[in-house]
Amino acid sequence: MKLPRSQDSAFRCLSSAAAPAPRRQKCGLWAPCPPGNFVYRILSGGGKQRRPKICFEDEEFINEGNYEAESGIIIAIVNYKTGKLISTKFFEMWARDHSGEMMDFIRKAPEGTLLLMATQDDGSTRLKDGAKKLVEELGSKEIKNIKFRSSWVFIAAKGFTLPHNIQKEKINHSDQTKNRYKGWPAEIQIEGCIPRDLI
Repeated sequence: MKLPRSQDSAFRCLSSAAAPAPRRQKCGLWAPCPPGNFVYRILSGGGKQRRPKICFEDEEFINEGNYEAESGIIIAIVNYKTGKLISTKFFEMWARDHSGEMMDFIRKAPEGTLLLMATQDDGSTRLKDGAKKLVEELGSKEIKNIKFRSSWVFIAAKGFTLPHNIQKEKINHSDQTKNRYKGWPAEIQIEGCIPRDLI
């Protein structure tokens, strides 16, 4: 059916209108979290220079602008009740052994906190079994499998339990036939929503 000229012009005008840009979500997630949830996103480092990113409730505790690239594991501790950062610390695992300091940092994290962890470059070379066991006790299934230059991210709760259906951990091992960077695997990330009423 042929539309009248005025209606045809209006239809063409509407059809050619640009679709509105999608609204930016907290921490860059594709979809918003339901009300009553915290938002998190953890991205490991990639290669020697691409640094980790740890974002919680749209606040980037760790990003390329506030963290010097080294080789090891970085941990952020967040107060679960308030969603506010308590502390962050980097633990060198290539040039020096800081497993003991990492264990102290985790043990001193208060009950009712979230621990968000990511590797940069290499987090395994000097990581001692005692530190791995402590992270396992927080719920990690992959820390025992970490290898030279593995990309690894993990989120854990201290003093309470996270829902079983959220992303808690991922690992990506270095493989010369598949690596994105020369000598390093691609970054790995986890993201999602955490209910605010777990404790």
